[in-house]
Amino acid sequence: MISRIDLRGDALPEGPALRDLLPRADFDVSAALEKVRPICEAVHHRGDAALIDYAEKFDGVKLDQVRVPAAALDRALEELDPAVRAALEESIRRTRIVHREQRRTSHTTQVVPGGMVTEKWVPVERVGLYAPGGRSVYPSSVIMNVVPAQEAGVGSVALASPAQAEFNGLPHPTILAACALLGVDEVYAAGGATAVAMFAYGTESCPPANMVTGPGNIWVAAAKRYFTGLIGIDSEAGPTEIAILADETADPVHVAADLISQAEHDPLAAAVLVTDSVALADAVAKELEPQVAATKHIEDRITPALAGRQSAIVLVSGVDEGLRVVNAYGAEHLEIQTADAASVADRVTNAGAIFIGPWAPVSLGDYAAGSNHVLPTGGCACHSSGLSVQSFLRGIHIVDYTRDALAEVAHHVVTLAEAEDLPAHGAAIKARFDWKVPNK
Repeated sequence: MISRIDLRGDALPEGPALRDLLPRADFDVSAALEKVRPICEAVHHRGDAALIDYAEKFDGVKLDQVRVPAAALDRALEELDPAVRAALEESIRRTRIVHREQRRTSHTTQVVPGGMVTEKWVPVERVGLYAPGGRSVYPSSVIMNVVPAQEAGVGSVALASPAQAEFNGLPHPTILAACALLGVDEVYAAGGATAVAMFAYGTESCPPANMVTGPGNIWVAAAKRYFTGLIGIDSEAGPTEIAILADETADPVHVAADLISQAEHDPLAAAVLVTDSVALADAVAKELEPQVAATKHIEDRITPALAGRQSAIVLVSGVDEGLRVVNAYGAEHLEIQTADAASVADRVTNAGAIFIGPWAPVSLGDYAAGSNHVLPTGGCACHSSGLSVQSFLRGIHIVDYTRDALAEVAHHVVTLAEAEDLPAHGAAIKARFDWKVPNK
């Protein structure tokens, strides 16, 4: 059901050579880019009409309008199962607690007497958020996108999710209910690349946004790449992934359950166990069979995900070597199930989010830990972070110098300008003085 990669014995290679030994899904955004280009340009030139045509082509629904009526949001919340509502409200509450603490405050630094630099943080004016549809419904992704944007102080928040034929062309009602709980009343029935294009260019019904965030399939990722530079994006999210670094102290039942929990997202989802215990590897492989057989989505998601090239049990010589492997892998979600797990986790440098010990599974982070589950995939955790309040803030430096403060450093500025062969830069300094600034 899941392959093995044995990295014991020989010294582990460095850098890209080690990464090349590790499992990873095929996810060619570049190839998808050319396919989304005409879709995006059609939305640019035809606006809502293109969105309506693509909803019929891709989602099998004929829309009268793209924007979801307010009455539909209210109705979705009224009809929401009380237990689901309570769970969503608790998820919102916990996510707000964490993200409210992330807001940055302006700070002024006095560089010299009379010379100050202030960094102030300003939210983007408008964001378009995306909640996937298709195989599953993700109201949790609504929460993970909306809450940090709201806590950052974004003034205009809109959300798109694919039209659903079984719900008369509206997005899934649980998506709509989550929006209503969060106070988001601008919602659009648009999916994939068309949704990203709608936010990037704007249409008759949807003003353009400064930024688009949210997970999605390869077409969403390709559209984000297409619009990079015109709008801000969070990341080009690829298939979800879990890596578990475990030793002989780990419970194979827990480990198997956690691998399956990510595999059920998508046939390209990655489930990777890194361990120095052959006994644990054997026990997990054995435990996978009955757990998979007892769950849902076996044939269409879990089995192909676990059997795919992106999933494996990786054997290493020790926890130190295991740390090298998981740092090279840079997992979206990384669980540490070892002795002294907190100490081991402290040595992790590349991960979207880290889950410590047996009582912090990834599922907790997906819904109710308070952390954000929109995280870097495909090894991008080595240079990128998950979604947070900071994602929606822009730092602006404000420079405030007096005449005397400028005079003190003027000769250095002129010298550097001349060293770079930019004499007009120096002249802009000289023009403010009789240029009798002493050399210092």
